[in-house]
Amino acid sequence: MDISVIVPLYNEAESLPELSAWIARVMEEHGFTYEVLMINDGSTDDSWQVIRQLHEQNPAIKGICFRRNYGKSPALNTGFAAAQGDVVITMDADLQDSPDEIPELYRMITEEGYDLVSGWKKKRYDPLSKTLPTKLFNATARRVSGIRNLHDFNCGLKAYRAEVVKHIEVYGDMHRYVPYLAKVAGFTKIGEKVVHHQARKYGTSKFGLDRFVNGYLDLLTLWFQAKFGVKPMHFFGLLGSLMFVLGFIAVVLVGALKLYHMWHGDHYTLVTNSPYFYLALTAMILGTQLFLTGFLGELVMRHAPDRNHYEISEKLM
Repeated sequence: MDISVIVPLYNEAESLPELSAWIARVMEEHGFTYEVLMINDGSTDDSWQVIRQLHEQNPAIKGICFRRNYGKSPALNTGFAAAQGDVVITMDADLQDSPDEIPELYRMITEEGYDLVSGWKKKRYDPLSKTLPTKLFNATARRVSGIRNLHDFNCGLKAYRAEVVKHIEVYGDMHRYVPYLAKVAGFTKIGEKVVHHQARKYGTSKFGLDRFVNGYLDLLTLWFQAKFGVKPMHFFGLLGSLMFVLGFIAVVLVGALKLYHMWHGDHYTLVTNSPYFYLALTAMILGTQLFLTGFLGELVMRHAPDRNHYEISEKLM
């Protein structure tokens, strides 16, 4: 099979017939063998009923339905696991991504040898409240990830070699950083293509401003895991040593100051009466414990056997 198109969706019943017809037309015009995996992320509208009807009309339209809303990352991860095509295309269901981009994305993967090609919505039809934070977010992601040639990490329209999606795991809200995940997994030939962006035709956006805050936290998590995940002692050993040395020096200074006053017969207080002693001790203990707790929590999350277990009520394959 040439292409698998993965479409994660939540309450997009109105746009699905038009999107599926558009994809089918593009595929037929270029002679591609294909499948469209529509991942229904617990929609509360008629999205699943629409997918059922589309599947009956065109067996290439397949569906997976979550029992409840898990998020875009779980939907993509489930689609990656089910995809059978040599090239995997992801796109949003709101008709803002154009299926007409698929042939060129496919060519860049198969002929130019890219592992991953990410779309760049150079001209966007989003409000200023969304575009400005997006630019800042992408600038930070480029710097932290080291993937300097990407302008739009969060673009839903991307193309992958099948091998890439079978070797990465998308969980939590990490869908924003799939290129970074691919790079960490060893797939470093990452390209970009300017794609056409359209105004939303039906409904409203399902994402709020909180995604930018969560996005930065997720980026820090990925950066930390990529840099220190397999060698935590390089970070914690250095940090612990520095904190211990500083704390030891502080204790020595407090003790030496007391001995100095004792030697000269001056008035002195007990070491434990010094507020600096307790401040330094409390800061070291709380800082170390909090940071270790966060890191250990991430390790537990990444290695939990059920971290990507999602209840699926029905499949149309």
